[in-house]
Amino acid sequence: MGSVWLMTIAILLSFGIIAHSFDGGSAPPKQQPTLCDELILPAGYPCSEFVIETKDGFLLGLQRVSSSSSSARIRYSAQQQQRGPPVLLLHGLFMAGDAWFLNTPEQSLGFILADQGFDVWVGNVRGTRWSHGHKSLSEKNKHFWDWSWQELALYDLAEMINYINSVTNSKLFVVGHSQGTIISFAAFTQPDIVKKVEAAALLSPISYLDHISAPLVLRMEKMHIDQMISTMGVHQLNFKSDWETNLLISLCDTRLSCSDMLSSITGKNCCFNESRVAYYLEQEPHPSSSKNLNHLFQSTNLPVDYLNMLRCSFFFSCDPQRHLLQVRLWKA
Repeated sequence: MGSVWLMTIAILLSFGIIAHSFDGGSAPPKQQPTLCDELILPAGYPCSEFVIETKDGFLLGLQRVSSSSSSARIRYSAQQQQRGPPVLLLHGLFMAGDAWFLNTPEQSLGFILADQGFDVWVGNVRGTRWSHGHKSLSEKNKHFWDWSWQELALYDLAEMINYINSVTNSKLFVVGHSQGTIISFAAFTQPDIVKKVEAAALLSPISYLDHISAPLVLRMEKMHIDQMISTMGVHQLNFKSDWETNLLISLCDTRLSCSDMLSSITGKNCCFNESRVAYYLEQEPHPSSSKNLNHLFQSTNLPVDYLNMLRCSFFFSCDPQRHLLQVRLWKA
C-alpha cells in the first residue's frame, strides 16, 4: 500500500501538478452560457432558467423545457390550460443536466418527454457548471466542496422537489441515472419529500458499489485514489483541468488499456455512439467533490451484514417485493 502511494505521488510530481492540487488545479472560470442557450433553445424547444437556493446556501440551476410542437406551445400558453405532469431529470456523477440533451431530439430523453407532453424539469446539483455557486462561498474555498451524495440528497434534490411541487401544485415523476438514483433513494426516506413524488424511474440504480466491473474504476479503488486526493488537499475534482487529466493518464499503463477511456470508466456499452464522443466531451465531465468520490468508494467493500441493512433501510423492508415507490410506466 505504501509503495503504491509513493509511486502515485511520484507520477503526479513528474507531471508537475502537486503545486496546483490544493485548490483542484482549476483555471479561472470562463463565462458560460446557460443550458437553455447552449443546447435546448437551439434545438427549437422553449426553455426557462430558474435558480433555487438550498438550505445550506448553494444556488442550483434548474431548467424547464416544453415541447417543440407549435400546437403544444399554444396549448401551454393558455392560462386555462395546464401543462402535462411534471418530471424531474437527475444526472449521474461528473455529469449535469446537459446529459439529457446531447443527442438528437429523437434520441434524447429530455426532448422525448417534452414532445410527449410532460412538463420537463432538469436538475443540476451543486458544483456543476449549470449551477450558480454559493451565496457566500467561493469555488476556491475548500468548504465549498465539503459535501458528498448525502448532501445532494438531503439538500439539493429535496429543494428541487419542493420547488417544482410548489410551482406546479402537482406530484412529480423523477427519472434518475446513476448518482441520480442513490440520491433519490436517500431523499425518498424523508416522508415530507416522498409524498410529493408520484413515481420514479431509476436508470442504472445504485445503493452500494461492490459489484463494479469497470477496469479503471477498479484500479482507482484498489489504489485508494480517493484517499490520496483527499490527503493531498484536493477538494474539487475537475477532470477538465490539466492536472486531473494527467492523473487519469498516469493510471493507464500496460496493465490497463485506456485507449477507450469511457468504457474503462463505465464498462462496455453495446449501443454507444462513438462518433459523438468529441461532442459529448465539449459538455462533460462536470466537476464534483473529492469527498463525494470518497463516500461512493466507501461502499465498494462493505460487509454483507451492512449491505443487507442498507437494502432494508432504502426500501423500509427486507422483502424484495415491497418497494418504497412503485416504478411504473406512464403514457402521456
